Amino acid sequence: MSSNEKLNYVEFPANNIPATKVFFEQAFNWSFVDYGPDYTSFSDQGLDGGFYRADLKSTTANGSALLVLLSENLELTQKNVEMAGGTITQAIFDFPGGRRFHFVEPSGNELAVWSIVAE
Repeated sequence: MSSNEKLNYVEFPANNIPATKVFFEQAFNWSFVDYGPDYTSFSDQGLDGGFYRADLKSTTANGSALLVLLSENLELTQKNVEMAGGTITQAIFDFPGGRRFHFVEPSGNELAVWSIVAE
């Protein structure tokens, strides 16, 4: 499959890049490469991306796209998010074909995690 004109990279604002990095390292085992004090990148997470220093936030309430991670064990992932300092904004709920929850990481960006419902 060609990667031409496919989604390739995503960038999030972060008002506290160090705290955001620690959160994603602890909750999801991500690693980062810093490009100065105002930018850090991640890769090999399904979609590569980064965090840039800004006071903005990516939330669905302000019209931002919702990025959704996939989990094989939704309850364990929610526990890891909470233990790493994330705030659950929507507890696990069912929808046709799956289950998911929403959370906010330390810089205020909203993401979600979903799992497929086994038939």
